[in-house]
Amino acid sequence: QVQLVESGGGLVQAGGSLRLSCAASGRTFRSLSMGWFRRAPGKEREFVAGISWSGGSTSFADSVKGRFSISRDNAKNTVYLQMNSLKPEDTAVYYCAVVFSSGSGWYPQYDYWGQGTQVTVSS
Repeated sequence: QVQLVESGGGLVQAGGSLRLSCAASGRTFRSLSMGWFRRAPGKEREFVAGISWSGGSTSFADSVKGRFSISRDNAKNTVYLQMNSLKPEDTAVYYCAVVFSSGSGWYPQYDYWGQGTQVTVSS
């Protein structure tokens, strides 16, 4: 099973930027679609962004479209989430996961989550 370690979170003012990283173990990483999810206090975990194994297909939640981008470096077994124009409502713990896509969206492939990385956006 792929092990995932998220990093890059922190405290930032509204309008600022952060780049999250997710380092994955395992030689199968380059064949896996990957995604980012987040859980805000008192809310359910929600999909943020996804990227196919080749990087040729991406998807974003409506709430982050135009502000966030997702990329991957298969040589480094790492997926990134670039977050710009951050808003206080982006405050959450961010997790990466192996995902699959269907006609209705992108979903976690496994019920496995790393420790996450905290993003806090102050107003």
